[in-house]
Amino acid sequence: MSNQFQNDDLPPRIRALADLMPGNMREGSGMHEYDGRVADMSPDGVRAALSRLGGDPLDDPHDEAHLAAFENALRYELGELQLHRANPLYHLGELDLSAYDREYAPRAERDAARVRHLTAWPRVVDNAIAALDRVPGPVAEALLGAVRGAAEGLPDDLPADVREAALAAHARLVAHIERAAGEGPGSAALGARELTRLMGSGEAAEVDLADLAARADAERDRLRARLAESVARLAPGRDTMEFVRELTRQHPDTDGVLEAARRWTRLALDFTAERGLAPHGDGECRVDVSPPSQRWATAMMSWSGPWEADTPSFYFITPPDASWTKEEAEEWLEMFSHTTLPAVSVHEVAPGHFSHGRALRRAPGPVRRALHSMTFAEGWAHYVEEVCVEEGFGAYAAERLGDPSWTADHFEAGVWVEALIRVTRLSVAIGVHSGTMTVAEAAARFAEDTPLQGPAALSEARRATFDPTYGRYTWGKLEILRLRERARELWGGEFTLQRFHRALLDLGSPPIGLIGTALECG
Repeated sequence: MSNQFQNDDLPPRIRALADLMPGNMREGSGMHEYDGRVADMSPDGVRAALSRLGGDPLDDPHDEAHLAAFENALRYELGELQLHRANPLYHLGELDLSAYDREYAPRAERDAARVRHLTAWPRVVDNAIAALDRVPGPVAEALLGAVRGAAEGLPDDLPADVREAALAAHARLVAHIERAAGEGPGSAALGARELTRLMGSGEAAEVDLADLAARADAERDRLRARLAESVARLAPGRDTMEFVRELTRQHPDTDGVLEAARRWTRLALDFTAERGLAPHGDGECRVDVSPPSQRWATAMMSWSGPWEADTPSFYFITPPDASWTKEEAEEWLEMFSHTTLPAVSVHEVAPGHFSHGRALRRAPGPVRRALHSMTFAEGWAHYVEEVCVEEGFGAYAAERLGDPSWTADHFEAGVWVEALIRVTRLSVAIGVHSGTMTVAEAAARFAEDTPLQGPAALSEARRATFDPTYGRYTWGKLEILRLRERARELWGGEFTLQRFHRALLDLGSPPIGLIGTALECG
C-alpha cells in the first residue's frame, strides 16, 4: 500500500485543522508543505481560524467522530477557554525550529525552510504579545526557561538580518513573559469543570474527575506494591525508595550514554519482533545526540511521518552539557540509569513510539494518519512498558547482556518507577487544577510517591501549571488495559496480543474515547 497522500486531496475539514496546527503537521504527520509556515495565534487570527472549522460529515462514523473530537478540542481550548491568551506554550510551538534537524529531505531544503520560518519570528512574537494578556504568574515562571531557551542553538550560518530580527523579537517575548511572572494572576488553576471538559472534549470521552482520581490512587498503590516486590528480590530488607534512589545513581558516564541507548534499542527491537508485539517491524531507527533545539528533553522519538518518504526515525538522547557542573551532570545522568534507561527505550522505540510511527504510515485514511491523540500515543507507549514486563523482556535482556549485576528485576523496577512518576502527574494535575492542591503540595506528593526529590520533584509539580493534561500517560494506559480485558472477554480463545495490538493501531492514534472501535474491527 502506498504511504503517501497527495496533499491536494486532503479533506477541507482536515485542512482547516492543519492550518491551525502547522507544527503538528510538520513533525507528527510529515506534511512538509507546512515547512516554514506558522499559524496566526493572535486573538483575531485564532477567531478566524476557528470559524473555518467544520463542514460536511465523513462517511466513516469512526473517522467522523475522530475528526470532530479534534475540532471540538480546539473550539473549547482556544474558543471558550482561550488558552492561547494564558499559556505561552501555544506560541512557543510556533517558534519551534526542531523539525528541520531531522534528515527527512536534503539539507539545503531544510535550511531554506528554517530561514523562512525564522523570518516569521517577529510576526509570531507580535501575535504572542497581543494574545498573552492573561498569563498566570506560576505559568510564566515555570515556562521562563523554555521561553529563554527557544533561541538557543540557532545555526551560525543564518542570514545576518534574519538572525538579528529574530533575536530582537525573541528578546521582546522574554521580557513579556518576565513581566507576567511578576505581575500575572497568582493562581494557575483552571477549575474542575474546565479541566473535565478540556480532557474530555479532544478525547471524545466523558470524564469523571473524582473517578479518575480514585483510579489514579489505586494505580499508585498497585505500582508501589510491585516496586516493593522487585526491590525485595534485589535487596531484601531495604527501604524501597531509598534503594531505588541508589539504583538511579548507577548509570553510564557521559561518553557511554549513547552506546547504552543503542544497546537497549537493539534489544527492544529484537524482542518486539520475536514476540510480534507491534504489527510492523520495518524501518530504520537511529540513536543519536539530540540536535541543539531538542536539548531540553532527556530522550525523545522523532519518527518518519505518514506523509514523508520513508526516511530514518531518530531516538534522540541528550547527554549532559559540557558546561554543567559535576553535580548537575550527575543529576541529569540519573535519568539514564541502568534501571530506567531500558524502560525509557521500550517506551520511545519498540513496541512504543517508533513502532507506533510505523503503524501510522499504514493507517487507513487521512484522518487517522494526520490527527494524533497524545493521550493515546503516550498511553500506548506507557502501556507497552508493562506489556514487556508481562512478556519477559527483563529475562530476555539479562540473558543476552550476560551481566550478573543486571537482572530482570532491574527492568521491572525501572518500569514501576517510570509509572509512578506518570501516575503522580495525573493525581497532581487533577489536584492543582481542581484547586485542592498547591504546587508545593504537588511537589511533596512527587517526593513521597516517586524517587524524585527537591528540584526534580518541584519541576514536575510546576509542569502541571502549564500542561494540565500531562496525566495523559496513565489515563491512556488505563483505558487501553481496560479495553484489553474487554477484548479477552469478547474474543475468548481467539484473543492474542498480536490481534489486539493490530486492531488498536489500525485506528492510528485515536481519541481515547474511541478506542472501542478496535473490538468491532479486530
